[in-house]
Amino acid sequence: MIGLDILPMEPIADMHFIQGDFRDDQVLGQLDLVLAGRKADLVLSDMAPNLSGIPAADAARMEHLIDLAIEFSQFHLKPNGALLVKCFKDMGFTQILEKFRQEFNTVKQVKPKASRDKSSEIFLLGRGLKHARVQGRVDADDSALDI
Repeated sequence: MIGLDILPMEPIADMHFIQGDFRDDQVLGQLDLVLAGRKADLVLSDMAPNLSGIPAADAARMEHLIDLAIEFSQFHLKPNGALLVKCFKDMGFTQILEKFRQEFNTVKQVKPKASRDKSSEIFLLGRGLKHARVQGRVDADDSALDI
């Protein structure tokens, strides 16, 4: 298990933690080194933008973070793996949902029990990549290790 967060966290047994910003190429390089060419069964993203109060800008920032998670998954997720991302129903949700449908065979919306009823927070779960990529090309090879 590998964790990456912009904030520090307490150690967890059998987990490799990287503190840094997922948008930073140097941090992604560290993540690539830890993965060592292996593919993940699950990529979980609870990234959310700092909100500006400008709905169009906030929606664009949220969509960008989800685009990064999808792109990462295309390169690092097993073809039958899953991507779970946090998003908000009032922040470009329709476009994000459509992207998920284009990239995954199965897409589900999940509202966590811990989420407040009035919150627009929701998670999207995509399973089965349609467009896995290796070094910029589409690849359907599932010869990776379990991690």
